[in-house]
Amino acid sequence: MPAVTATNPLALPRVTAPAGGAPRPVVHVATAPSGFEGEGFPVRRAFAGIPYRHLDPFIMMDQMGEVDYAAGEPKGTPWHPHRGFETVTYIIDGTFIHRDSHGGGGVITDGDTQWMTAGSGLLHIETPPEDLVISGGLFHGLQLWVNLPADDKMIAPKYQDIRGGSVKLLASEDGGALVRLIAGDVAGHEGPGATHTPITMIHASLSPGAQLTLPWRPDFNALAYGLAGHGSAGTEGRPFRMGQAVVFGEGDTLVVRADAAQETRTENFEVVLLGGLPIREPMMHYGPFVMNTHAELAQAFEDFQAGRLGTVPAA
Repeated sequence: MPAVTATNPLALPRVTAPAGGAPRPVVHVATAPSGFEGEGFPVRRAFAGIPYRHLDPFIMMDQMGEVDYAAGEPKGTPWHPHRGFETVTYIIDGTFIHRDSHGGGGVITDGDTQWMTAGSGLLHIETPPEDLVISGGLFHGLQLWVNLPADDKMIAPKYQDIRGGSVKLLASEDGGALVRLIAGDVAGHEGPGATHTPITMIHASLSPGAQLTLPWRPDFNALAYGLAGHGSAGTEGRPFRMGQAVVFGEGDTLVVRADAAQETRTENFEVVLLGGLPIREPMMHYGPFVMNTHAELAQAFEDFQAGRLGTVPAA
């Protein structure tokens, strides 16, 4: 980890926060519980226990792995429906194959991101490739769910394939942190992901002892999640580590720092940073459906049972 990097971060564009910016304080640190998804691949529920008012427009995020599968062990999900939101699947190590009932999908691997707008609904499957099942190997990634506003919930499904090589690479002011801007903008730099709901998504690697200070839209919320290693958040230095999520309060800069000594299994402190413009609409979430009312959830379930979200394509 990670697959997408830079041989010389000092040669990258630098991102700096404006002087006198108000740093966001840490409001809460939550530890993600572990569980299993789909056919049994291990996940950490990154935002479990965090009130939705702090997450909006994000719904949930799973850290998939990090797991080193033996031969025959890699697992995926069965066919399942989605409606009313977007899934963002970011693969750091390993390979996943996506297919859907509209003929969309593709292969994502080693730093790629697939942005799937479920919209009005589809059936979807995620599986490891046959060669990975046979050989085993390392698998690590994230899946983030982003809500859609009511006016966009029934738009036509679509995909964005964001290849790792298209991610905007930036460096912190002193070059001690590598910033991968997947979606949104930071200090005038834009990531390749196009979003219905305005958000920013970053994967940052902080060298031991490095600090990353970013400008952050004051109308966005702000979250951090530790993928590997350990460090602290905010100017107050609130500790957090792999498997923990940080909720920030109001302000216009974001601060994270890596501890001077990291674990032997990871060289850097790996952190996902997320922010988005809150939708501030009722959010009703039942399994794979995210709507605004109970009646809309019931309709989604009825449409699924009636086959109106699509049918499983022939193999």
